[in-house]
Amino acid sequence: MAMAMVVGETEGSGLRLVSWNVNGIRARGKRLQSLLQRLGAEIICLQETRVTRELLDEPTAIVDGFNSYFSYSRHRRGYSGVATFCTDNAVPFAAEEGLSGILANPASNALEGFSDKELKELDSEGRALITKHRVRTCEEKERMLTVINVYCPRADPEMEDRHHYKLRFYQLLEARAQALLQDGGNVIVLGDLNTAHRPIDHCQPGDLNQFSEYPDRVWMDRFLFCASDQSQLDEINQNSDSQPGLDMREKSGNGLFVDAFRFFHPTEKEAYTCWRTSTGARKTNYGTRIDYIFVNKSLAETELENCILMPEIEGSDHCPVKVFLKSHCVPATKCPPLCTKYMPEFAGQQQKLSKFLVNIQENQSRLDFQNYAETNQNSKLYPQTKKVKLDQKQMGKGLMRKKGKNGRGNSHLSRNLLQFFKPADTNSASEFKTCDDVGLFNKTAPTVTGQQQADSKEIKQDIQIENPQSSSQAAFWKSLLKGQPPPPNCSGHREPCLLRVVRKPGPNQGRQFYICPRPEGSVSNPESRCNFFRWVNTRN
Repeated sequence: MAMAMVVGETEGSGLRLVSWNVNGIRARGKRLQSLLQRLGAEIICLQETRVTRELLDEPTAIVDGFNSYFSYSRHRRGYSGVATFCTDNAVPFAAEEGLSGILANPASNALEGFSDKELKELDSEGRALITKHRVRTCEEKERMLTVINVYCPRADPEMEDRHHYKLRFYQLLEARAQALLQDGGNVIVLGDLNTAHRPIDHCQPGDLNQFSEYPDRVWMDRFLFCASDQSQLDEINQNSDSQPGLDMREKSGNGLFVDAFRFFHPTEKEAYTCWRTSTGARKTNYGTRIDYIFVNKSLAETELENCILMPEIEGSDHCPVKVFLKSHCVPATKCPPLCTKYMPEFAGQQQKLSKFLVNIQENQSRLDFQNYAETNQNSKLYPQTKKVKLDQKQMGKGLMRKKGKNGRGNSHLSRNLLQFFKPADTNSASEFKTCDDVGLFNKTAPTVTGQQQADSKEIKQDIQIENPQSSSQAAFWKSLLKGQPPPPNCSGHREPCLLRVVRKPGPNQGRQFYICPRPEGSVSNPESRCNFFRWVNTRN
């Protein structure tokens, strides 16, 4: 099944924003700049960077043509994290980690309904980053635009505390977004929300009544200005003449924000942004739409031009989402203090203690080696002078220092590993050279150690009979190490199955099973995986 493609990129010279869960940013390395340029936006918000402060390297933090801002997890190394990259034409006037403001100003007052302790916990995983930009609207008026880049938690069904954590994070996001709107200006919330809003956004919605009652979706219904009940959804899906805009959503106008993609593509099916890579589901476009760009209603009505998905951009289990505005960005003259270029390690300041320390052992080894070389040179220049002989212990000290507490110096520099293995009887050395491969590895070969010289010919003949050629040795190993039997063919496509292992904790953990080799997909798609399943072995 071909992946659903949405309306193409809109031509225009306004402000463009991209949101993308990159599933790890450091692996991009030097390719990061070209990747950011390919996205073609002035403000690029990335999620799940998996970068903590000590892991942030210069190729990731300092990218030519961009100024960057990172938020990190405070507790777990290489976990979560978001980053916002802005071109020089979209330098923000302010940047801030977290949603509560408590990271930037610990003395700030707690938001209503949240304690200081809870706010610190909600902002401790590096899941939010706020940048404030000044934009010039199509009416030539300058207004403040606040961009909230979020990576919302995933609710693990087996961990009730994480489900509560996710809901509280949503509530904090809503409180901060509403407060910013009340202060004036426009607000854009974008990122990985980790929730498929409606059945049309999920490849397996299941029971529709239970689907809509899920607490995460109930919150999203309240947060967004959109159709929330199933009757309205069915009406939209059945009416192919539905036009984009806010008019069709007038029945439930509580939310202050609009889903930018559904604003322009209300009936677009199979428009997904996330796929399970372990099952190859991207090939059959069997996924979910959990990455969003939300804009406040007035901004959507006056400045929003289009919103598209970019499934052609690979490199993650998510694809980017892009929005186009009519507004133009007015850059600040100076980057805010949170910018990575001001970090001491990237600003040319010496901050690492290791740079001030010298390896004393390493220096001493150089001095010992230098003294040894000078002594030899002097003995050559002055033959009458008594040569200085360094014993084995001194040579080991000068040429090879001990590595670690229990390390050993290696004074036998010219030896190889084979010199440590000698036959018990020196008279049988020739036999070992002849039957080295067989004597070491073939258990059925006769032992030559301790045999008399007169019997060597007979031993060689026996060995040659058992292993006349290398092909016979390969046959022996194949008979000894049979390996796994060939996989069965699946019932749906008659193709060799894939061998998999149960990794989830439980009674079947570690068991092997066979499944269809095709990628996961819809039942109606003949190219998707059939329902073949077989355990490798049954348990009594």
